[in-house]
Amino acid sequence: MSPLVIAILGGTVAAIATTAGAIPAVVGKRMSRGTSDMMLGFAAGVMLSAAYFSLILPGIERAEEQTGSVWIAAAIASAGVCLGAGFVWLLNAKIPHEHFKSGPEGGADQAAIARIWLFIIAIAIHNFPEGLSIGVAFGVDQAKGLSVMTGISLQDIPEGLAVAVALMGLGYSKWNALAVTAMTGAVEILGAFVGAAAVSVSGALLPWGLTFAAGAMLFIISHEIVPETHRNGHQNRATLGFVIGLVLMMFLDVTLG
Repeated sequence: MSPLVIAILGGTVAAIATTAGAIPAVVGKRMSRGTSDMMLGFAAGVMLSAAYFSLILPGIERAEEQTGSVWIAAAIASAGVCLGAGFVWLLNAKIPHEHFKSGPEGGADQAAIARIWLFIIAIAIHNFPEGLSIGVAFGVDQAKGLSVMTGISLQDIPEGLAVAVALMGLGYSKWNALAVTAMTGAVEILGAFVGAAAVSVSGALLPWGLTFAAGAMLFIISHEIVPETHRNGHQNRATLGFVIGLVLMMFLDVTLG
């Protein structure tokens, strides 16, 4: 199969993991805030480890191979990370959406959009870089893509659960929460397609694509996940989850990638 098809399948696996994470919220008891923060910390650790070991370092290596200069490679990686973070910042600033805790962002058009769609857009902005990283990683090679897909899918399970629980806490029904979580997970398929398609156009774009995806993920970690895990006084649990997620993803990247 072509890297594009494999990347789409990888994004689909991550989307299914997101949806699967919401199922316990539909059929089981409510999760405590402390447990939720620990699981979100785990997600942040996985994303940080994937950004560094699976995206930034391979991006620098590919850029150095192409240019023959470690200085130029480092400059390309730095620019790619900044562009990726800037892209998600722009989406976050310009597209109307609403966060579960911090409220509406993205301009003054929120009143024209049903509130649940504002939440969907917010989570979609979060999930797109994850799918992008899967697609770009499969553009490097299948082993690297498998490593990133596995790590992202693992952290998508607690993320899906946290999204469903948050929606239900705001008064939405269990089935609405499940449907919204599934829709936001599907964004990762689109992200995987875009990432794989971009790096398939030209090998010269690969270092840019890898570091761009890393920058997008780093913005999400710093702007969304870490502040959320520290908002309710569960910093110790969140940090423990963060370390476990980072180490697990590092282990997967070394052994699978």
